[in-house]
Amino acid sequence: MKEFLVEITTTIPEGTEEAEVDRRRAAESVRAGELAATGHLFRLWRPVGELRSLGIWRAVDETELHEKVLGTLPLRQWMTVKVTPLQSHPNDPGRDDLAV
Repeated sequence: MKEFLVEITTTIPEGTEEAEVDRRRAAESVRAGELAATGHLFRLWRPVGELRSLGIWRAVDETELHEKVLGTLPLRQWMTVKVTPLQSHPNDPGRDDLAV
């Protein structure tokens, strides 16, 4: 699978009932766990003091990432998503193909 840096900002529409927000957030947590278990969600961070998140996500290609991974998130319709495809760097200390 290819890796992608994904920046997500979730904006809850004005007037949305709190119960609906709570329901979707709970479902989002469950879905994130499922995507992590299948290897699609690798890491996820929230910058200190911000409401956006940054993550390393994996998919066969960007189409699959949008349609079958991010598109399945319960909060997706409230999200603004920025996707940056990633490639290995020759000096990455975490590369699997480096001889030790």
